[in-house]
Amino acid sequence: MPKQQKRMGAVCVAILAALLTALSFAGSASAKLTGEFARFEFCPYKNPEVIRCFHALTDGGEAVLGSKKVPIVNPVTLQGGYNEPPESEEITGFSEDFFGATNGVTLSKSPQPVPGGLLGLVPPENSPPLVKALVELAAENGLTGVNSTLEIAGSPSDIKIRELALALGEGVTLILPLKAKLENPLLGNACYVGSDKAPLIFELRADTTNPPPPNKPITGSGGQVTFIEGGQVLRLDDAVIVDNAWSAPAAKGCGGVLLSALIDPVINAAAGLPAPAGTNTAILESTIHTTTAFALNKNNNENP
Repeated sequence: MPKQQKRMGAVCVAILAALLTALSFAGSASAKLTGEFARFEFCPYKNPEVIRCFHALTDGGEAVLGSKKVPIVNPVTLQGGYNEPPESEEITGFSEDFFGATNGVTLSKSPQPVPGGLLGLVPPENSPPLVKALVELAAENGLTGVNSTLEIAGSPSDIKIRELALALGEGVTLILPLKAKLENPLLGNACYVGSDKAPLIFELRADTTNPPPPNKPITGSGGQVTFIEGGQVLRLDDAVIVDNAWSAPAAKGCGGVLLSALIDPVINAAAGLPAPAGTNTAILESTIHTTTAFALNKNNNENP
């Protein structure tokens, strides 16, 4: 066989080997979770520090912020992974670290309509003339709707979870540092209640709260427990976790840099902000799933 043909044959063999290698890598990269494990696809379960994974879908409840009650009508997802409590707090403690979702959406940004919209937030009779004019202009153009969207304040690593408290219905089970974005063309893109440095802190529990007055105790529920996927996934149906002892700062940044000094006070007066502890409430009606990183890695490896 001529040398040129031998060389071409060797090149073809090399190309074929490279293609087979690429295909094998593609196959392993496309491995995916199946069944009930699929909901945990964005948990960082391949991180050796992650021991368990958490997925909560909240599709009911409400948030009372100052004088405004906002029902939860659009589903909100909280997801991520966490490790064990410190050894000294093995039974009663919170996880040492929380790891955000791999797709960057640890808490989904799900806008909730504020009842009354802009006209309900801005009392025209007490508003400065410029704010009155802007509200009237927005009303004439049908731009009075306002959404409130909860976002993680700071880093997902600031989230704390105590799964045992949820299962037993005893004590605080989830600590969420949050900020609420108020969205409307008039309010601009930076109108927030709470911030990374001064967050709303939800200390959510499935038992009874003990808030300062005027709020009265309310009671949550751990929901109905079911084990699925051969006992490897814990599902809690109709879980209700609550907190009505948190405080809320004043809204800031409403109307942008130029109008914030005018609009912030009006929004705060209408919404009853800042609102001290004992005047705010969070009720989250959720379906919660948890599992182990070990189970997810096993399922992933079994489905190339």
